[in-house]
Amino acid sequence: MELFDTTPDPSMNLLPADGIVNYYGKILEDGQAGHYFRELLSSVAWQHDEAIIFGKRILTRREVAWYGSEPYAYTYSRVTRHALPWTPVLLELKEKVESLTGETFNSCLLNLYHNGEEGMAWHSDEETDLKKHGAIASLSLGAARKFYLKHRQTQEKIAILLEHGSLLVMKGTTQTHWLHRLPPARRITEPRINLTFRTIVTNI
Repeated sequence: MELFDTTPDPSMNLLPADGIVNYYGKILEDGQAGHYFRELLSSVAWQHDEAIIFGKRILTRREVAWYGSEPYAYTYSRVTRHALPWTPVLLELKEKVESLTGETFNSCLLNLYHNGEEGMAWHSDEETDLKKHGAIASLSLGAARKFYLKHRQTQEKIAILLEHGSLLVMKGTTQTHWLHRLPPARRITEPRINLTFRTIVTNI
């Protein structure tokens, strides 16, 4: 199912079962979203993402950054990162997302995709460091990209176009029953920044 041209209703669950996904559409005006995009592009401590595959450390073209209220350790793809202190811009965005969603977050993983050739394979965000069944709020800035969800058992797929300045929230049992991905889109030449606000529950 593709959800591209419908008017966003934040109260509507986009999943048929086994989780909750709400799409808020654009929560930032284009000029405001562009301002935040430029600020994050220049001020965030971007690093190429790492993964250990078959014992080898691999660097991706995609860049990432990890921020939080404390220097939380977060391990994914068998690599552990420690959160940097919030920047004023990130705190502004966190507070806006919290106000709209009614959720609270203590950390944020940012991804920088330089163009449509960079994406993310099927995965779920259910690392033990994260609050179980906690909300993950995904704020998109820059190039609009298609985002896919796939049910682990039924293989049903849902596609959503994440626009510049838009917000998507996944919560409940979504990470247990659904995978998600950002597929490559080689016609897209513009960059995209994705902020995923999360809640870490492990000790420092």
